[in-house]
Amino acid sequence: MSLHDTYPCGRISRRRFLHQAGGGFLGAAMGALWAESGEIQNAILGPHFPPRARSVIFLFMCGGVSHIDTFDPKDNKWAGKFIDAVGFGDNQAEMKRPVIPCLRTFTRHGQSGIPVSDWFPHVGSMADEIAVVRSMWCNESNHFPAVIENCTGHRGRQFDHPSLGAWVSYALGTENRNLPTFVNIGRPSSPVQLTGGYLGASVSATPFQAGEMPIPNLIPPKGGVGADRDRAMEALQVLNREFRERYETHLDIAARVKSYELAARMQLSAPQVVDFSREPRHVQEQYGIGAPETEEFGRQLLLARRLAEEGVRFIQICHAGGGNGAWDSHGDMKSHGPLCRATDKPIAGLLQDLKQRGMLDQTLVVWTSEFGRTPWSQNTTGRDHNPRGYTSWLAGGGVRGGVVHGATDEVGYRAVEDPHYCSDLHATLLRQLGLDHRRMEVNLFGRALRLVEEGSEPILGIL
Repeated sequence: MSLHDTYPCGRISRRRFLHQAGGGFLGAAMGALWAESGEIQNAILGPHFPPRARSVIFLFMCGGVSHIDTFDPKDNKWAGKFIDAVGFGDNQAEMKRPVIPCLRTFTRHGQSGIPVSDWFPHVGSMADEIAVVRSMWCNESNHFPAVIENCTGHRGRQFDHPSLGAWVSYALGTENRNLPTFVNIGRPSSPVQLTGGYLGASVSATPFQAGEMPIPNLIPPKGGVGADRDRAMEALQVLNREFRERYETHLDIAARVKSYELAARMQLSAPQVVDFSREPRHVQEQYGIGAPETEEFGRQLLLARRLAEEGVRFIQICHAGGGNGAWDSHGDMKSHGPLCRATDKPIAGLLQDLKQRGMLDQTLVVWTSEFGRTPWSQNTTGRDHNPRGYTSWLAGGGVRGGVVHGATDEVGYRAVEDPHYCSDLHATLLRQLGLDHRRMEVNLFGRALRLVEEGSEPILGIL
């Protein structure tokens, strides 16, 4: 083979070639595979005890959902009155804010009688499968830092803390060697929601999307001449052989090269997972596929179910992300309406589908946001950010359904009964996956770093 045949586009640095090629999804997707082969040092590869859940489907509503208007009903006796909002925002200055009314109607659903807003009638129909935690709280009152806090369990970025999904990938490795352990679907509010942090890019999220192409550039482009592709593959084989010979003692580089060899298996598996053509029409309709308002999110959740079926451990779906997130309803609470309609039927369809398939017992579904919203407005009919009290709910995976746990005060401002910091939610997810959060740590710069710091514990009242 001539030099031109080997380097058809001109001679390039091997180091530069591998660096550029490694910047894509492959480094992220193969982290669990490297852990199994010993390339990730000190990977835990649990579980520590028998798990209740095999996979987590983590539904993150970007922008701050109003708990008061969805899953935490309050009467309107305080509407129009000024209440004490000391401690709100970035200072401790005294202030009074007027409470705005909630215009939603709440209906009790199922045998449990859990009240759910008329914005979520389909989710309400699954109330007996859901554990509603009305007493979540976090520290940060602005979107970007609150998202970081909720996905890493830490405030600030003095350390490059990994996301929750990355910790799961690091700890458990892969169940399906042909697919990544941690997948993200939908646009996040922050890249930190996808990061492997100090655990490395190998355990960060692999972005999937519903449609013909689950991962960009996964399938070779249509057209072209087969002989050209054969020559390109032959050239790549030569490059790889020379590279291995030169850098065979560099474990990190060797692992990167190994990831490309494993990527072929993803090229075979991922397109099959995202192909909905064999899904019965009634199942697709259950997710809202075919209706304009629910089509996109319905496809994302059906893809999540298919990934869980194939053994993907942590599937994160970010809804309405980008910027502050579309759920950021300062101007008018009516802006929640179309967002609820876009997600309500698909979420209920996911829960129904998992239950019908016998998968709900082993699949933990979590619905949450970076914070809630205040009882008062900002001189509008919308609500402000509220980290002091908000709602998350969980279903399946060993969680008791038909349960309401914790409470906010009578106006929905502060978590006052069984308050749970956002890391308690992380500890709960880990426990259901068979992981002891107290043992989830790595040593970096002589310091033990954890996902869940001391003081946080699983929410045992819903398990």
